[in-house]
Amino acid sequence: MLADATQLHQVVLNLCTNAEHAMRPTGGILEVRLEVVDVDTALAEQHSTLRPGPYVRLTVRDTGQGMSPGVLERIYDPFFTTKAVGEGTGIGLSVVHGIVVSHGGAIAVQSRVGRGTTFTIYLPRIERDMTDDVPAEEIIPHGQGRIVLVDDEPALVRLGHTVLTQLGYEVATYTSSVEALAAFQATPHHFDLVITDYTMPQMTGEALARALRSLRPDIPIILGSGFSHTMDAKKARALGIDAFLIKPWTTRELAGTIARVFGQRRAPRI
Repeated sequence: MLADATQLHQVVLNLCTNAEHAMRPTGGILEVRLEVVDVDTALAEQHSTLRPGPYVRLTVRDTGQGMSPGVLERIYDPFFTTKAVGEGTGIGLSVVHGIVVSHGGAIAVQSRVGRGTTFTIYLPRIERDMTDDVPAEEIIPHGQGRIVLVDDEPALVRLGHTVLTQLGYEVATYTSSVEALAAFQATPHHFDLVITDYTMPQMTGEALARALRSLRPDIPIILGSGFSHTMDAKKARALGIDAFLIKPWTTRELAGTIARVFGQRRAPRI
């Protein structure tokens, strides 16, 4: 199949972490299975995002404590979790669902209390040899500068710090928008760019952007969101945001967006 490796890594990591958590009290068996299947019309009709044809099927099964019907109904809701603070990946099944659907696939779950849980993911399979069809990878732009990264999901902050550091940037990370604002207030001219999530407790990314601009009108800001129905590129532009990214982003998307924002800011005005 043709997919973004970083995003699929997030999918597998999240599902396996959830399985481990469900089996932590008593132990159990984690099964990860990958196989090629053909989706027929009957199966496709059960999932609005599937079409009949060849697929890769990823199954993640555990023998843990399982989930009640009430929990099952909410597992894809943003911010819903049964874990304590600090446990899990922080990525969330809502993001996993978004990744799968964005690749033209579908995700299903079966679970019973005391009997374990099975997640089944279908992703489109490419039957022909893609070697000659995939264009050569474009060079991912690197750069220099001091970036503030703000997201209330610790796992995404850690991932973002790793990626941005590899791209050559100095990075200050915060899981609290309030703490990020306080750090910016202390040294507003120390930073070259701010990347912030939109949906955060205490202070949203939109409110944070306004507060930052009141301190430094020229600071470039990139806004990210996993929920495009609440925020999109058009709305972000209306707020004066330099760029908008749909989460989860790829390294290429993030690097290209940063390079474009820096280029626009440094370009001479005519």
